[in-house]
Amino acid sequence: MTRPVLDNTRARRLFLDRHLLLRPGTGPGRGADLDGVLDALGFVQVDSVNTLARAHDLILWSRRGQYRPRALEDLVARHRTAFEHWTHDASVIPMAFYPMWRLKFARDSARMEARWSEARRPGWTQELDQILRHVADRGALCSRDVGEGETRGSTGWWDWHPSKTALEFLWRSGKLAICHRQGFRKYYDLAERVIPSQLRGVTLSREETVDWAMAAALERLGFATSGELAAFFEIVTRDEAKVWCAEALAAGRIREAEIEMADGARRRSFTTEAALDQAADLPEPSGRVRLLSPFDPALRDRARAERLFGFHYRIEIFVPEAKRRYGYYVFPAMQGDRLIGRLEAKRVGEMLELRAVWPEAGLRMGRARVAGLMAELNRVRHLAGLSEVVCAEDWLRPAA
Repeated sequence: MTRPVLDNTRARRLFLDRHLLLRPGTGPGRGADLDGVLDALGFVQVDSVNTLARAHDLILWSRRGQYRPRALEDLVARHRTAFEHWTHDASVIPMAFYPMWRLKFARDSARMEARWSEARRPGWTQELDQILRHVADRGALCSRDVGEGETRGSTGWWDWHPSKTALEFLWRSGKLAICHRQGFRKYYDLAERVIPSQLRGVTLSREETVDWAMAAALERLGFATSGELAAFFEIVTRDEAKVWCAEALAAGRIREAEIEMADGARRRSFTTEAALDQAADLPEPSGRVRLLSPFDPALRDRARAERLFGFHYRIEIFVPEAKRRYGYYVFPAMQGDRLIGRLEAKRVGEMLELRAVWPEAGLRMGRARVAGLMAELNRVRHLAGLSEVVCAEDWLRPAA
């Protein structure tokens, strides 16, 4: 059978539509509406850096302009319609997905037991039962509440004291759950006191979990290789993903297509008839300039984003300052279905300071585009609780 070809414009628009970035977002950005956004995205990565707004807040605000940080806290801590765990990184995940995470709990547990025994300081395995009893008897706690008398490490990000390591292991393996945060500090409780009982009792087979994870990933990506599907939730192994794709293709559940990349090359991917039909009838994108988080789901897979949009992006937090090409924390900027550049902006007192904008090569920052950028910065300052936008004199830099 001849494989259909999805040109680059339609491919970008399909991908962005699945990520709620193609059309203007409407809705209050809280409660059931926010649950729907989280379900559509699959998860939202949580990150602590707050130069302007935390990553998870900026991701959700990009889809719902009325969103404010308290709304996500309510989903996790009050309504229990979302939980915190791991995909490729720490994330907030729809609570309905909890049964599918049991396979990840088991696999992460085995992986941590194998790797942490050598990579972490000794003694953490002896703390597991004690911490569980502590939580059971005294209620929710944070890492400061455990490890009294233990030497606190100071030689690196992962140099945890044994009780902190044990606490994280119990969370990653599903025995504890994050019940709320204070500031950005996580508080853990027994899973049975956090996760709704109707979901705790649901048990799926490995095959059922793999089938769900792969189909759910494809629904959210629109098209993907088997490796990209496996990497979406990081539940399924690469070998399991290959087998699933072969079987789903043979059964007619999915089909192959040639997806045109930004450079004109074609990449064979899996998709569905429904996705191809949708791609043929998508609206023109909004002309809004959008400020995106470096951890936005549309950009999480850096290699995929570069192939699809021709946009090379790497975060430079861990790059020594003298070697940075752009800055410590630089935001991608999108307009329509194109990534038009990147900018450095941060809070300075009560002000949002625009320090620099690097447009993409060949892109002109005319009056209309500059006005669109300033309008977006004025929108995001409300999310950050800031009073005004100020610009450095040399904010417009040579093209990237």
